[in-house]
Amino acid sequence: MNLKQTLAAVAVASACVASSASAATISWADWTNASAGIVGGSLSVGMTSVGVTYTGPYAFAQTSGGTNYWQPNAPYLSSTVSNGPGDSGNSDIIALTAAGTHTISFSSTVHNPLITLVSFNGANVTFAPGSNLNFLSSGCGFWGCGSFGSTTSTSFTGVGELHGVVQLQGDFDSITFTNTFPEGWHGITVGVEGLAVTAVPEPETYAMMLAGLGLLGFAARRRKKAAAM
Repeated sequence: MNLKQTLAAVAVASACVASSASAATISWADWTNASAGIVGGSLSVGMTSVGVTYTGPYAFAQTSGGTNYWQPNAPYLSSTVSNGPGDSGNSDIIALTAAGTHTISFSSTVHNPLITLVSFNGANVTFAPGSNLNFLSSGCGFWGCGSFGSTTSTSFTGVGELHGVVQLQGDFDSITFTNTFPEGWHGITVGVEGLAVTAVPEPETYAMMLAGLGLLGFAARRRKKAAAM
């Protein structure tokens, strides 16, 4: 196998690794306590419990029971998300009733956090710079049907009765956004794919490193053989 063929084989192997990705099981917030301007809870990420706190104006917070506004779950599922926030009877939600600044903070740095939305009808929402938004899904939910409009890497507008999921790509200790307020209330909760990990390379990285070392060794042997002739 020559160098060109070897590179082609590495590219094929890398593509196979990438294509094996599937929808993740998301850890959704368990909101447990609420007071003026603050709602607290936790996320169970594997064996780790991560504290999560919302600060900002809100109308009410369901921390135990109540109407499950996350059903039907169709607008919250996608090729990235395999489970909606209302699955298994979880009805926790924070209902926003005023324009303003809203912040969600985590006790540990999380990876690719998600915000799920109920009835963001006409709301203009802007996240902090560097949020790098990925609009995963939208559709017909508890209050009707809608979609994301006027999307940028940090903002969107709710078109119709927007029910859906937006993902912030990267690692975050907190999420901050502002919104206008055109209707009775609209609801949110938060989830994460996992914790931020920077010290240990992922298996795909190891595979690419090994492939690279193999190519370097192959090239070195070719040079050595050519020099000996």
